[in-house]
Amino acid sequence: MATLATQTVALGGLNPTYSAAAGGGDKCEVGDRNFLHVKNGAASPITVTLTSTATVRGQAAANVTVSVPASGERMIGPLPADLLQNAADGLCAVGYSSATTVTVASLRI
Repeated sequence: MATLATQTVALGGLNPTYSAAAGGGDKCEVGDRNFLHVKNGAASPITVTLTSTATVRGQAAANVTVSVPASGERMIGPLPADLLQNAADGLCAVGYSSATTVTVASLRI
């Protein structure tokens, strides 16, 4: 699992850097101003899964899943810490149903 570097959007502009999605998934920072931008270059849709770490009344909250269409992209967020932050490393685990031709950026506004 690779840890994505968070890039901050600034008033002067940001030309974000995209990383190839890791086959075993990635990790990213969480926060009310953090989000992921996922681009799918494949001819088939993919599913991005954010691993939930929250519990409500003793029950595990469901993971967050987002479908990214073929040759499409999705902005995913904000990434709330109370739902997605892993206690061990403070990051969110991100999985992909396929990482082939998928690029991703971790962004903060």
